[in-house]
Amino acid sequence: MAPLFGLRWAVPLALLSGLTMWLAFSPVAFGPYAIASVALLTAAAWRSSIRRGLGLGLLSGLVFFLLLLGWMRVVGADAWLLLALYCAGWFALVGGATALVTRLPAAPAWVASVWVLEEALRGRVPWGGFPWGNIAFAQPDTSLLNYAAIGGSPFLSFVVAFIGASLVTGALDYRAGLRRWSAAWFSLAAALILIPALVSPPTDGDDVGGSDSAIIALVQGGTPQFGMGAMDVRRAVLDNHVAQTLDLAVAIDAGRVPRPDFVLWPENSSDIDPFTDPSAADAITSAARAVGVPILVGAVISIPDDPMGVWNVGIVWDPVLGPQEMYIKTHPVPFGEYIPFREFLSERIGRLDRIPRDYRPGDRPGNLDIGGVAVGNVICFEIAYGEVVDAVIDGGARVITVQTNNATYGGTPQPEQQLAIERVRATEFGRSVVVAATSGISAVIAPDSTVVERLDEGEEGWLVQEVPLRGQLTLAARIGHIVELLLCAVALAAVAVAAASAWSTRRRRRAIA
Repeated sequence: MAPLFGLRWAVPLALLSGLTMWLAFSPVAFGPYAIASVALLTAAAWRSSIRRGLGLGLLSGLVFFLLLLGWMRVVGADAWLLLALYCAGWFALVGGATALVTRLPAAPAWVASVWVLEEALRGRVPWGGFPWGNIAFAQPDTSLLNYAAIGGSPFLSFVVAFIGASLVTGALDYRAGLRRWSAAWFSLAAALILIPALVSPPTDGDDVGGSDSAIIALVQGGTPQFGMGAMDVRRAVLDNHVAQTLDLAVAIDAGRVPRPDFVLWPENSSDIDPFTDPSAADAITSAARAVGVPILVGAVISIPDDPMGVWNVGIVWDPVLGPQEMYIKTHPVPFGEYIPFREFLSERIGRLDRIPRDYRPGDRPGNLDIGGVAVGNVICFEIAYGEVVDAVIDGGARVITVQTNNATYGGTPQPEQQLAIERVRATEFGRSVVVAATSGISAVIAPDSTVVERLDEGEEGWLVQEVPLRGQLTLAARIGHIVELLLCAVALAAVAVAAASAWSTRRRRRAIA
């Protein structure tokens, strides 16, 4: 079997594939480009050698991730380049596997499964992985998003990739004179695009677990600056959030807005440990007493008996009783919140001194009872990890809160990219998502991914919104992990069958020669 294109055409197609995948994400954010990207890489690697497929996948991945993760340059060019190269390495495997599985009948199913396998591995290996850039996260504004509620975000990625590969297969069958097969592939692709537009995910609250709605306030206090030094003036950040909460209290007392069930502060709203600094504790207590309801405070606190470790936490701060329940972030970010191989790397990369202590992971999901509301809390990048969100849904969360601090990446596409992920999670799990950020973007997201209200980057203020509370589980919440596992198994089986067939064919040719 000969490849579809020679290198003169295959290389530009792979490069264009990476570019179009980037265009599917913010700042352009046109989700259907992901379909075109998969189609281009599939065509470029179609029945090529494994080595060529690996190279084409790497080229596509490099273009995509260098552009997508450009905001990492704030941390450093080396961090940006290494992370992009790591992610592109997984795309190389997509290209190599595509070269193999396109030799099998019904290639679109196997190609799409390979994409799911790539995302599953990249999102877990090593050190918990990095799922940023998954195909599903580019789909919050397309009708295809509804597939996330059926089989989870991995299934949504599968459908998008299946459509892209089907377009290539249909075109090739047409060129080969197989008009019925061509029509079948094109019709299936069209049906997959049109069917979810006929389905509307539920957005009303339900009485599974209590009241069908809650009033939640969020505060975006602002930071003195963006970039790596955004949190250097820690007291100013805390004071900003206290001041905005006091302003919210004035509006509540004046009857301009209803009193919320609780107030959500962002990650790092108190980088001063309120358990060791009485002035920080007093400031938070004064804000809670002013609004008269609990505040979920994002804080960084020291770990008893561990001088080299800290916790990134969300603390339920009661206006009368003070600190109560606490969620410790379970998925700290490697090289952002802790340093693997610290002793070795610190001697060679001086900039790592900015992270003098490692964030230790918690061991329980972020299920909290705040003002009588069953909340599932996640912190910042955790929203990209499906198992973290799935855990709080399993724990009975009826609304998802996200505490985040994107000030480091202010003025880049990163906050919008994260908002897109939060919107996908809302539909996937059928929950309202309330996001509080230090400097933006803070938002209230309905279960159908609609952004009800938001505060943009650089704004300071607060929002008060009644949100539906849902206890019913989407099909994705029930079986999403099983769907992902099955699709990964299908991908591995297809690669194994295609590889065995290719080896057998090569062996026969050598025997004849």
